[in-house]
Amino acid sequence: MSHPSPQTPKARTAMPPSTEENTDSPGWGPLARYVIAATLARTSDGGAVVAIVLMVNTSGGSGWLAGALGACITAPHLLGPFVARRLDTARDGRTVIAAASLAHGTTLAAAVLLYPHTPPAVTAALLILSGLFGPLLTGGISSRLPAIAGHGQQRQRRAQGWDVATYGIGGTVGPTLVAALSAWASPTTAALALAAGCFVAAAVIRLLPPTPPPGAAAEVPRPVRTLIGIVASGPLRRTLYLTVTVAFSVAALPVTAVSSTHTLGVSSAAAGVLTAAYGLGNLAGSAGVMIRPSRAEADRLTTRLAAAVATTLLLITLTPSFTLAVAAYAAAGIANAYFFAATLAARNEYAPDNARGQIFVWVGALKITAGSAGTAAAGALITTSLALPLLLATALALTSALLSWAERHHPGPALPAPAASPIEPESEHSAKTPDTN
Repeated sequence: MSHPSPQTPKARTAMPPSTEENTDSPGWGPLARYVIAATLARTSDGGAVVAIVLMVNTSGGSGWLAGALGACITAPHLLGPFVARRLDTARDGRTVIAAASLAHGTTLAAAVLLYPHTPPAVTAALLILSGLFGPLLTGGISSRLPAIAGHGQQRQRRAQGWDVATYGIGGTVGPTLVAALSAWASPTTAALALAAGCFVAAAVIRLLPPTPPPGAAAEVPRPVRTLIGIVASGPLRRTLYLTVTVAFSVAALPVTAVSSTHTLGVSSAAAGVLTAAYGLGNLAGSAGVMIRPSRAEADRLTTRLAAAVATTLLLITLTPSFTLAVAAYAAAGIANAYFFAATLAARNEYAPDNARGQIFVWVGALKITAGSAGTAAAGALITTSLALPLLLATALALTSALLSWAERHHPGPALPAPAASPIEPESEHSAKTPDTN
């Protein structure tokens, strides 16, 4: 006589929160501390590469060495998911992120201080170790936000607008701070300032509200199984490939900004105006999310906003004048901020509790990798044709948006989730309800 096999415990799959406001909120204090910690940590992460490259160049090192050491701190982001499981198993996730921030700052400081006195291999090893903790300062910190923001979809999405702003500030202020401190003192001083920011961020992270662990460690999937679960879940799969393709696409903008100044009839220095317009647009978009967060379902929203980003990239390609180019770059920044906020909402609303941290880090790590690849691809293609990188970027972003739309309109057989996966193959509301908008 056969006996039924024991059922594997299944973690609750997160569903979109209620759109009703809830008065049960931690208040502005915890969110303010979150914004301070996230901004400091991401400023360090965003400025570190610039500091390393400037340090090597000003000390007489070759461009090859500068690029190689810069890659040492960015490439390890792809390994972040393999250390992120601790976020979902730790008794107190704040300790994990604070320790990562301390480790990131300590290894960065050691790398720049030892560089003049040791072989480059020593600096490279320290930078690789520093970069390994980077994803915990990006996606890892973001995974803490849902518990801080309070209940209700509107509270969550307003908080995600703040989160997008911390990324924008970190990516803008980090390199700017490094450039200013390098001119005033030295690149080493700039790097040490970034490391000090990590130490302050670690202290502030410890002041965030504690959150209980999502479950027993045995119920938390391993990194590869988490990635397989993401691919098996319709909403998370779409979030992943839309995030990656849009990141790859917008990474062409800095390269195009520099190369397009001649055809627009302005000096090369005007490229800074174009990139600044994009950055300001990004901050304006994050402010828009804070003021008026969308009530749309995150899965559909990411598709629409990916198409919006593709449209702005096409506008940049077709713009005939510098003034219109500035407006188009600002529009791209606004669209990408809204898109990024929507992907954060999707990660939050569709991730199961016992893999939330890993899912945030997986998507974030692949996003950063795609951005680096997009910049490299644009640099290689722009020698062939000025318009080619943005035309291909537009096509890629638009194709991914159309694929996402088609998936919901014509869902095929659901991909089987792996055994003991905490992630359902397809969310019920997404798989059964076609997008009629």
